[in-house]
Amino acid sequence: MKIGNIDLGAYPLLLAPMEDVTDSSFRHMCKAFGAAMVYTEFVSADALIRDIKSTVSKMQVQDSERPVAIQIYGRDTETMVEAAKICEEARPDIIDINFGCPVKKIAGKGCGSGMLKNPPLLLEITAAVVKAVSLPVTVKTRLGWDMENIIIEDLAEQIQDAGAAALTIHGRTRSQMYTGEADWEPIARVKANPRISIPIIGNGDVVSGKDALRRFRETGVDAVMVGRASIGRPWCFEEMRALLDGKEAPAHHFSWYIDILKRQIEESIRKTDERRGILHVRRHLAATPLFKGIPDFKQTRIDMLRAATKDELFEILDNIPLRFDLSTVVVNPDLK
Repeated sequence: MKIGNIDLGAYPLLLAPMEDVTDSSFRHMCKAFGAAMVYTEFVSADALIRDIKSTVSKMQVQDSERPVAIQIYGRDTETMVEAAKICEEARPDIIDINFGCPVKKIAGKGCGSGMLKNPPLLLEITAAVVKAVSLPVTVKTRLGWDMENIIIEDLAEQIQDAGAAALTIHGRTRSQMYTGEADWEPIARVKANPRISIPIIGNGDVVSGKDALRRFRETGVDAVMVGRASIGRPWCFEEMRALLDGKEAPAHHFSWYIDILKRQIEESIRKTDERRGILHVRRHLAATPLFKGIPDFKQTRIDMLRAATKDELFEILDNIPLRFDLSTVVVNPDLK
């Protein structure tokens, strides 16, 4: 599969853009475990052109992450064009436009999936950004605003005609947020449309290699994007990649996973400092499936999330295999 001249190989797995999750340290980890391409947290076009420090910092990319896309969102054409030009100067491989974020503070202002209520403006922004930069421009969106307005099949053709180099479709409407089961049937219909020539990337509820393989086979998508299943689990790309490549799902000792989390903590601290690095990585520690199913783990989880130093946090992690019965823990869902 190619986006522009960027070759992502066969059956590529992509790391979804996620606010407060896909910072540079996490992208680096996921790429090392086999993500074919990674995306930044979404960047506010308005904040970017106002040179807000916290927003500008989101665009910092490392060569170890490549290929990497910077994702931007906004609600007017002029601002999005200016923001895209600024992004281009940060030297990503791709600029991605977010027309899919469902959270109220974004969509309620007409940004993200709020654009699904205004397709003409969505297409105007896409075409203008494509024209303004020399990098490939891709789009990420949803099926429609709600179940009564599933517009993705017609919209996909229009997004392609506006110049997008690829389209990612999350299999839910905006009104569904992240509830219910992702519907991949409309994604399959978009991919089967003979007028569609750009890569179609499917997104939604892929948590295992079996899920990814099923979606590739049943829908024909060019790539699968992995989002929430990667939080606290950067190794998921190695697990999924194995099945896609016809290999056995990897089985590691519990201590191996602990070492990966420790490495992730170190990467997060290295990016900023000890205090901020630990604050950021707590979201991953809270969500990781590594500790699910361990009996009487509640207090240890609380202690872990309250830890203020790397040494304190590492001591808690190192003691987990010594203090608990881990015989029922299943880390890799493909081994169930």
